Amino acid sequence: MSHHKVIIIGSGPAGLTAGLYAARANLKPLLLEGLQPGGQLMTTTEVENFPGFPEGIQGPDLMEKMREQVKRFGADARFEVVTGVDFVNKPFKVVAEDKTYTAASVIISTGATAKYIGLESELALLGHGVSACATCDGFFFRDRDIAVVGGGDTAMEEANFLTRFAKSVTIIHRKNTFRASKIMQERVLKNPKIKVIWDTVVEKVMGTKETGVTGLQLKNLTTGEVTEFPTQGLFVAIGHKPNTEIFKDQVELDAAGYIKVVPGTVDTNIPGVFACGDVQDHRYRQAITAAGTGCMAAMDAEKYLEALDAKQEPCIPV
Repeated sequence: MSHHKVIIIGSGPAGLTAGLYAARANLKPLLLEGLQPGGQLMTTTEVENFPGFPEGIQGPDLMEKMREQVKRFGADARFEVVTGVDFVNKPFKVVAEDKTYTAASVIISTGATAKYIGLESELALLGHGVSACATCDGFFFRDRDIAVVGGGDTAMEEANFLTRFAKSVTIIHRKNTFRASKIMQERVLKNPKIKVIWDTVVEKVMGTKETGVTGLQLKNLTTGEVTEFPTQGLFVAIGHKPNTEIFKDQVELDAAGYIKVVPGTVDTNIPGVFACGDVQDHRYRQAITAAGTGCMAAMDAEKYLEALDAKQEPCIPV
């Protein structure tokens, strides 16, 4: 068992930024990178909206640069998956595979995972015409015909946003009514660039990594008819799932499973435990906003540790 001033769980833009600030504050953070080091950007191709890269940068390249910067300042980054935590007792405990670490403070940055249809062809074309983020990738579909799968507010928002770039947007929904709020439905149905295919599911995404998406195989759930629908992009907008399974009984979560933080802060209901990035943000879900909250978490952890020292409270295991 080894003790640390701060342990960071997760290594996307939020976790790596938290690691950078904590390392530069001489907190010697332990960064446990998890199942997908680098987070969702590892499945993104071109990133053009992260400041400092006027020509754009590949998602994995951006995350590798951030990781190198974190390590430069002395953060201990390990490819380990956290399987359990104890935030009830102090010092906090973090279990990663067969190791147990203790910490005076913990920063949670495990992110959220986009929900996908689950097709092999869909996953094969992620970043090559298939996306789960219109804000991130919409620009690349200028003057193209694209499709959106979903029926909630997220799908409505994505479809409306995509009309800024696309020639046309077709929403494909498995039911004959949307579950989105009335105002969001009205905006979509009044938009001349949007049409809807009801009672239909996507059975296959056609295309290759070289050609990108060329079409979809659709099945009408009422008639059973299978047709091919030509399109040059597919945006899956059926929601996100926060990666909070191991924190269920440790910190307060909202109804959707996101970690609750005090508004305007990254403070959880447990003093000394902070949450940053998409694990506590269901609204923006951007690399730059995640990085910003990572900075906040590290700075607040530093202040928390200073307060512990001022009280002369022990922060080492007994």
